[in-house]
Amino acid sequence: MIPFPTERRGHPIRFALRLLVAAYLVEAGLVLTIAPWTVFWERNYFAYLIPSIGAWMADPYVRGAVTGVGLVTTFAGLRDLSNVILARSTGGE
Repeated sequence: MIPFPTERRGHPIRFALRLLVAAYLVEAGLVLTIAPWTVFWERNYFAYLIPSIGAWMADPYVRGAVTGVGLVTTFAGLRDLSNVILARSTGGE
């Protein structure tokens, strides 16, 4: 696909937006990976409010599922981050 003349050179705002999205994905992924195994996961407002949710959140399978989503999100963010940096360094943006 031939780029339009305005798309040949990357706009700084587009680069910054892609960088911020990648940073958000990495941060959210790390939180989702680590949070289920900390004390803060057990001291949840909703777990105290509705005991059945607390029992469900304490299940190791639920914690593992949240950790898995966090790992996928982290790797997606790292992949996007590397794509942004490599595209910027090669001038492909």
